[in-house]
Amino acid sequence: MSKKLQTIFSALTYLLIFTSLSNAELLNPSRAITPKEVIKIQLEGLQKNDNKYLDSGIEQTWNFAHPNNKRVTGPLNNFKKMIKSPSYQMMIDHLSHTITKVNSNDKMAQFEVIILDKNKIYHKFNWQVEKYNLDGDLKDCWLTTMVSNPIPLGSSI
Repeated sequence: MSKKLQTIFSALTYLLIFTSLSNAELLNPSRAITPKEVIKIQLEGLQKNDNKYLDSGIEQTWNFAHPNNKRVTGPLNNFKKMIKSPSYQMMIDHLSHTITKVNSNDKMAQFEVIILDKNKIYHKFNWQVEKYNLDGDLKDCWLTTMVSNPIPLGSSI
C-alpha cells in the first residue's frame, strides 16, 4: 500500500473510531440533573442536531423522554420522524431558546420554552417534566412527559 493510501486509511480509521466514541457522549438521565437542565440538554441537542453524528440531538432528546412518552411516540425511528415533521421541525438547528419555569413541585415541573428557529420565527412550547417514581435506573430522574404543539409568535425581524 502506498504512503498516500496508508495516510487516507489511517484518517478514515481515526474518523470511524472518533464517531463511535462520539455516540457514547450523549448524556443519560441522572438524579443529579434538575428539571430545567433536562430541558436545556434536550434543546441544546436539537439546536446542534447533527453535531456529534446524524440526528444525535434527536437521540439526546429521546434519552430524556419518560417511558410513558416513549410508548406514545413509538420507537426512536418514529420519534425522529415526528421531530422532523412540520409540527416540530423548527426545533432542529434553531438559533436560540429560553426556558422559563411556570410551575413546579417535588414530582412535576412545567416550563414555557421559546425557540427562535433558523428562519427567525419565534415559537412557544409548554414543556413538562416529571420525576420517575418506579424502581430501576431511572428512579428519581426528571424526564419529559409532554411537549405541546408549537404556538407561532411571529418573526424576529
